[in-house]
Amino acid sequence: MLRFSLYKTLAILLTCFFGAYLTLPNFLTREQIKAANGVFSIVPTGTIVLGLDLQGGAYVAFEVDKADLVKKEIETLRDDVRRILREAKVSISGGVGMQARGVQVRIPDDADRAKILPKLRELAQPILSGASSQPSMIVAEAGDKLVQLSLTDPGIEDKIRNAVDKARQVFEKRINPDGTLEASVQRQGSDRILVQAPGMTAEEIERRVGGIAKLEFKMVADPGANPAEVETLPSKDGGGQITVERRVLVQGEDLTGADSGFDQRTGEAVINFRFNQKGASQFARVTSDNIGKPFAIVLDGNVISAPVIRSAITGGQGQISGNFTLESATNLATQLRFGALPAKFTVVERRSVGAGLGQDAVEAGKLAALVATVLVVAFTIASYGILGTIAVIALIVNVVLIFGLMSLLHATLTLPGIAGIVLTVGVAVDSNVLVYERVREEQRLGRSAVAALDAGFSRAFATIMDANITTFIAGLVLFVMGSGTVKGFAVTLCLGIVTTVFTAFTLTRLITAWWYRWSKPKTILA
Repeated sequence: MLRFSLYKTLAILLTCFFGAYLTLPNFLTREQIKAANGVFSIVPTGTIVLGLDLQGGAYVAFEVDKADLVKKEIETLRDDVRRILREAKVSISGGVGMQARGVQVRIPDDADRAKILPKLRELAQPILSGASSQPSMIVAEAGDKLVQLSLTDPGIEDKIRNAVDKARQVFEKRINPDGTLEASVQRQGSDRILVQAPGMTAEEIERRVGGIAKLEFKMVADPGANPAEVETLPSKDGGGQITVERRVLVQGEDLTGADSGFDQRTGEAVINFRFNQKGASQFARVTSDNIGKPFAIVLDGNVISAPVIRSAITGGQGQISGNFTLESATNLATQLRFGALPAKFTVVERRSVGAGLGQDAVEAGKLAALVATVLVVAFTIASYGILGTIAVIALIVNVVLIFGLMSLLHATLTLPGIAGIVLTVGVAVDSNVLVYERVREEQRLGRSAVAALDAGFSRAFATIMDANITTFIAGLVLFVMGSGTVKGFAVTLCLGIVTTVFTAFTLTRLITAWWYRWSKPKTILA
């Protein structure tokens, strides 16, 4: 009980110091942090982000580009029609033409036309609307041996609705990749997404959302290739344009990871990516079959780079370079990691958001937290004397460690988060109460002071751990399944439980051992 090795003592004290060290930036301005760091970075830069209800933030409304979405759907429909015709070995006249709401194709042979129509109608998936269904597309003969496939209004509306739902999930991941920023990403109407983020500017939100981030790998077209099978795209690597094959050999959807980094040879910022098993297999096959040929890396319709394949790449990993800055590479890597948007989104509204609860409510919340803490401290000292004072010291360190961890994670603090800290204060004191009552009971059974202390800490350990583990599980469920301010409460609660276990069984025990060696009391608790 009273023996702590030098290494264990140093570990406990360094943990407390490190927690206070991480909390330090919250009491300094950005200018002070920058001045203190100077040449050497001696002050951490991570701070706690105040939630929308405490400090306000930014509000940005995005709207789906309906024309772009319809265009992409028509292009997909054209490719599907080409695939069906190719598989059925049906010859056509004039190719597959694109129209405002669909495509058309001329099939000269009546038998071929009769054979292909049922397969084309399979592309028209019904849209369920209540108890009835509506066609997403109409397939009809238009005379002169033409077959027209036209998207219906319900079909377009369904595509828009599905695109917004998928985009909302991508927005959440791009804006809040770590899950600690309490950003609100909500659907507004049928075609808009509303984003509110604490402590961020509208420009930062837009930068994190970024573009579609659709990554494709295509071969650079050979001279004299069939015009119907190639397309000319702008090149960001040196300017100009590059003609590439329309066929996509590997898609960004097969990525499992993307991170920014630096090229070891040139020192420029790059993006390192990794494929899943399917993507790795396709990438290896494509690179092994096309050694010596240029390979275009296409992002959102622009050729980032077109390197020549020097050897087969079989490890499922690669690198993208393209005159990136570290910031742009990091943002693009985040966008690639969480998937492409199904369509373009444009900003239709942006403005600042004030603190939603008002200054009076904020001050009332702070006052409630202060009063609760004072009452708990007074009760603990009045009930347990010097041991209660030790518990209060550990409690202060506990709160410091919570704020240090929140600063390290750049977590967001809201009023529900403050409530989680207040609850942690009660839980931490409860752990000390269990220990001290166990000490008092052991002493009444006739044990010596040192034996009672040892038994109190040892035998209360299992009970306290069970209580904290069950509470931690509840907080974890709130974090995983909750959203908004519910997550803020869960974060502070879970962090508080971790720090409480540390302070209750290491720091409190260490300070108690120091006190006992110094005073050597005959009786611990009356």
